[in-house]
Amino acid sequence: MALTGSEPAPASPRRALMVRLRGRIIAFASSEHSLTQRLAGTVFILRVAAAVLAYGSQILFARWMGTFEFGIYVYVWTWVLLLGSASDFGIATAAVRFIPQYRDNKAWNLLRGFISGSRWFAFGTGVFCGLLGAGLVRLLQPWLDDYTVIPLYLACLTLPAYALAGIQDGISRAHDWMGLGIIPTYVVRQALLTVLMAGAYFGGFPTDAVTIMGLAIVATWVTTLGQFGALNWRLSKVIEPGPASYDMRLWIVTSLPILMVEGFYLILSYTDVLVLQQFSSPEEVAIYYAAAKTLALVAFINFAVGAVATHRYASYYFGNDHDGLRQFLAQSIHWIFWPSLAMILAMLVVGKPMLNLFGPDFDRGYHLMFIMAFGLLARASVGPVERLLNVLGQQRICAAIYLFAFVINLALCLILIPRLGSLGAAIAIATALISESALLFIVTKRRLGLHVFVFGAPKVAKDP
Repeated sequence: MALTGSEPAPASPRRALMVRLRGRIIAFASSEHSLTQRLAGTVFILRVAAAVLAYGSQILFARWMGTFEFGIYVYVWTWVLLLGSASDFGIATAAVRFIPQYRDNKAWNLLRGFISGSRWFAFGTGVFCGLLGAGLVRLLQPWLDDYTVIPLYLACLTLPAYALAGIQDGISRAHDWMGLGIIPTYVVRQALLTVLMAGAYFGGFPTDAVTIMGLAIVATWVTTLGQFGALNWRLSKVIEPGPASYDMRLWIVTSLPILMVEGFYLILSYTDVLVLQQFSSPEEVAIYYAAAKTLALVAFINFAVGAVATHRYASYYFGNDHDGLRQFLAQSIHWIFWPSLAMILAMLVVGKPMLNLFGPDFDRGYHLMFIMAFGLLARASVGPVERLLNVLGQQRICAAIYLFAFVINLALCLILIPRLGSLGAAIAIATALISESALLFIVTKRRLGLHVFVFGAPKVAKDP
């Protein structure tokens, strides 16, 4: 039959195939973005719930312990966060690189080896850090305040469990099991510590820094071992038993630059509290900490998006989909910046009554929140760029940037805190964060050709 002008021409097999492939690619891209949004939303909800729990716990601890003892606890637990987060030597972050790589390449022996070997490695380094920390406390005891010595010794006992929990979080995130990675560490542990502390308070036991650090040991070990069992059960469903191969040299060589990045980042994050303790009373440390923690709720937005976006950056980049990487990166920056801006404004509005929840003197730190807000907003404006640099092989330059920011922070802390107290600490950390964000933008632009500032970035394509 002859074709009329109104009848469509039959599509060629090749054209039909291309149409189907294009449809599948679009569907896959859409599903990837949708999956990332769902996972980021899940992580954000979990972290917000954890943050609310932690914030409420800090309020209760401050009221039960008093400003002085609470300030001691803040100082000691800051050391736990600093050393514990670094005691896995960066292998927890490396998990989000190696596990997807081994899984996609069906390198099951290496996958089994990494999952087993990384946990043993993290536990061993945690034990090493705990022993080293105890030795340093013993060595420096003549120069330490007497009321900090026993809590610092107790803090060292949490480090092996803290390191193991870190790698288990990395393994869980690499499988997109966000709940398994986050809930034990950030929800169950905090809830258990709060319950134990409440028992001590209502049971008439001393609610001082020694008591809470002893209870922190119990809470940390119980939740880490529970997570260990749950993770083993979950892994048994997706990875068949079999022989394991260990490429420890590659894992360690890859992890050490990440350790440098994370180490300088952690030092940058906690220098203000640690230096403030040396020049101020525990009461002032407690007030500064309450102000910082109130505003730090904003940082969970960055964590939520970065936690689920990191291994997707690597997938786009190593899959040579550079346009996809630019679009996804721009989208993730917007996901972080605008909610962060809204949350910062909300926090500044309600900051004073929130600080009053800690106790009658804590609202003295309200003005500090306005200064810290500039630093947090600068960091949000470039999104999770440090995670991007880490997975794309730019760990060393990222570490150098954090080192530079740490030097700025430390120098300003040493100059300003003796003169201005907690105000000087707030100025120092805000200046360091602004400097760090500017350098991250410049380096990413020059080395990778990627625009990571929220304004002027490529337009985000709408999901079909």
